[in-house]
Amino acid sequence: MTNIERKPTRAVQAGPVTIGGGNPIVVQSMCATRTKDIEATVEQVQLIKSHGAGLIRVAVDSKRDVKALQEIYEQTGAPLVVDLQESYRLVKDVAPFVVKVRYNPGHLHHHEKNVPVEDKVKFIVDHAGAESCAVRIGVNFGSLDPAEKARGEHDPKEVALRSAADHVAIMDKIGFSNFVVSLKSSDPNAVIDINRSFSNEFPEVPLHLGVTEAGMLPMGEVKSRIAFENLLAEGIGDTLRVSLTLPFKDKFQEVLIGQKIIDDVYAGRFRSVPRFVQKGLNIISCPSCSRVENEAFIDLAEQVRELTEYAKDENITIAVMGCRVNGPGETDDADLGLWCAPRHVNFKRKGELLGAFPYDEILPEVKRELDLLIAERREKTA
Repeated sequence: MTNIERKPTRAVQAGPVTIGGGNPIVVQSMCATRTKDIEATVEQVQLIKSHGAGLIRVAVDSKRDVKALQEIYEQTGAPLVVDLQESYRLVKDVAPFVVKVRYNPGHLHHHEKNVPVEDKVKFIVDHAGAESCAVRIGVNFGSLDPAEKARGEHDPKEVALRSAADHVAIMDKIGFSNFVVSLKSSDPNAVIDINRSFSNEFPEVPLHLGVTEAGMLPMGEVKSRIAFENLLAEGIGDTLRVSLTLPFKDKFQEVLIGQKIIDDVYAGRFRSVPRFVQKGLNIISCPSCSRVENEAFIDLAEQVRELTEYAKDENITIAVMGCRVNGPGETDDADLGLWCAPRHVNFKRKGELLGAFPYDEILPEVKRELDLLIAERREKTA
């Protein structure tokens, strides 16, 4: 057993689950089913819970989802977490049925733009606190706070860190301490760097670790391992989620892999890799979750991987994203980006929209643009 000294963060209570304060690291996952599909979501919650998840997240975007959430809560009794996006006011309806709510600072600007962000956070905290819910401030590189970016800072790590710091300050001003913070990127190096920085500046705040859009196996586990092993070995991290693109029936694998990473770190069974070096083709794909707008996204991600195998040695990034939450940001930053809507795929090249294509017509477009990129790069180096 490796002697790892955990950072002494404060304890945050999420129903029966305690995060931080020296307690065991909590492994989380997220349902891939649509929340309004009660039967399927209940089955998914029970599946994930039976494999040892401490917290299980669902997305709620409508009143219909709220009604379904109540039924899911009553049928499962599981420690549920709700992911609030633009609809921050739904917190008052969901708080009685969950133990934690997550909001993204980058999304608080999209709804009721005339309402100050601080007022929105207070609204969330007031209703979450009234039901003894914990809160997660979830900062994601794919959907950074536009106000922070407008200050002229171009380094996403600096924007993300400042956004998190601003929201910690809001919590302090409100007088609410039952919260955790997450700072996520699809780049394991960025995840390591920014969580180290935040932990140094706010050592008392529990951290939720995650490599967002880690993608498909096996590379998705590799990216997650590099970030988590380095941070956990330094005592940083109180809860984590492995975010993988998986068939809905296999979502429990996120939990098993997360548990195995923790076990390996504390048993000394890991190889410290100080930096992740991406060699060749990099396919970023978001985790299959209840926000995915068409389940065909999961098959499409695998088809893109198979189609582009011939370009595995090319230093090109392709993002295959399943919903509107992080889809725009991640696809803007990629060489080729596929942002999957309910009935079509938005296809971008270096952030420029090339068009919207049916799911059964997108692959030839991907190959054509990939071939053009490869040819252009080879011509430049000739």
